[in-house]
Amino acid sequence: MGFSSWSSDAYDSVSRARKTRSIDDNFTQNKVGVIHPDLSPNNVDVRESRDSQAHPDSVPIIVALDVTGSMGSIPENLIKNKLGALMNTLINNGILDPQIMFMAIGDHISDDYPLQVGQFESGTMELDQCLSRILIEGGGGGQNRESYPLAWYFAARHTSIDSFEKRQEKGFLFTIGDEGFHDHMAADLLQAKCGYKGRENLNAASLLNEASRAYSVFHIHANEASYHNDHFVFSQWKTLLGERFLILEDQNNIAELIATTVALVKGVQADMAMSGFDAQTRLSVSRALVSVKDSLVRRDHGKSGIIAL
Repeated sequence: MGFSSWSSDAYDSVSRARKTRSIDDNFTQNKVGVIHPDLSPNNVDVRESRDSQAHPDSVPIIVALDVTGSMGSIPENLIKNKLGALMNTLINNGILDPQIMFMAIGDHISDDYPLQVGQFESGTMELDQCLSRILIEGGGGGQNRESYPLAWYFAARHTSIDSFEKRQEKGFLFTIGDEGFHDHMAADLLQAKCGYKGRENLNAASLLNEASRAYSVFHIHANEASYHNDHFVFSQWKTLLGERFLILEDQNNIAELIATTVALVKGVQADMAMSGFDAQTRLSVSRALVSVKDSLVRRDHGKSGIIAL
């Protein structure tokens, strides 16, 4: 996967059509209420991000979207308006071969489909298609925790990426939501709902350590939703992720925040990374990155891609 290429013109055409449709017309699995078979984690061995002639310097980026409750508005905005901002900002900042994998995250206790996994893609139509196949289940457990660590589990144990395996350059993993996370996840539930083959219960901190071997892991907290400035949620995330817990006040700028973070890690100066943004977007993204942008520094001055985080 990831062998096709991005076209802004093609996206503009797709986006115009998407804007006229309802959420259920854009996310067609909503009408049938079941996971799309191409996004099911059952029996998945590995999702691959590979270099190719078209993309010799692949940069894998996992974007794991919370699809519980009010969070369904974020993937809807992404498919209608913001996929172009994500890809164009990356490319304009010199990340010429991004390969995006979209995931959807729910609650492994209360939801039927708490993990949906796409492929690493680079092309306009492929990225749009993957997004449109997500089921916006709209559930959640109502206990200020969702199963965001499932993204770490899948990235650590079911992806293979050339950037790290060939060049020792980490990929990127962003979870996006408005709640805390489950510290522990029972094996029996994961076996029933996520295609999990193991017997041991999963621990969030251990999964983060596994995923961090090959990925720079961030969480974006959408601070406009139910858990605005929530002490428990903030404390839990900051304890585990530290400065990689990004608080975004305007969730309309999620695409720009993801792309800017990748650019900073890749060595682009903050002012240059955000040079194409309007003043309001620049302010929103800068505030989300205020505690981290000075520390995203390459130890080797950009020679090998190893970064200090």
